[in-house]
Amino acid sequence: MNINYFGFETLIRIYQKTIEVSGGGSSGIKDQGQIESVLQHIQNDLYYPTFKDKLTHLFFSLNKFHCFSDGNKRIAISAGVLFLNLNGFIFRVADFITEMENISYHLAAGKIDKELLKEIITAVLYDDMENEELKLKVLTAIK
Repeated sequence: MNINYFGFETLIRIYQKTIEVSGGGSSGIKDQGQIESVLQHIQNDLYYPTFKDKLTHLFFSLNKFHCFSDGNKRIAISAGVLFLNLNGFIFRVADFITEMENISYHLAAGKIDKELLKEIITAVLYDDMENEELKLKVLTAIK
């Protein structure tokens, strides 16, 4: 699979629009270097060989690294949507937004780790959110 990526400038435009559309908040970049590192690092196939690995790292990093003054959970979702769209997963976007809205909160709170996040993202990508084992893992984690 040939994977399409986006750069820093695109992410910043998406960030500004996300803040504007979602009700505002303090707009600003706290760590440009960290953001650029995340965007470059997901392109390394040795570390992140599959699309789901790349999407997981992108979402996790933008959510947890607090590179923005506000909206880190929101930009993780928006960046994930952009990445899905660029790579032909348009049909998964609505489910991604729905599922990740709650997941982003629990990830930021430290209740969901990166491995569980990868399982959740995999389930969203392959329309397997009714997986009872995964539901139990998520409920146990956020409890």
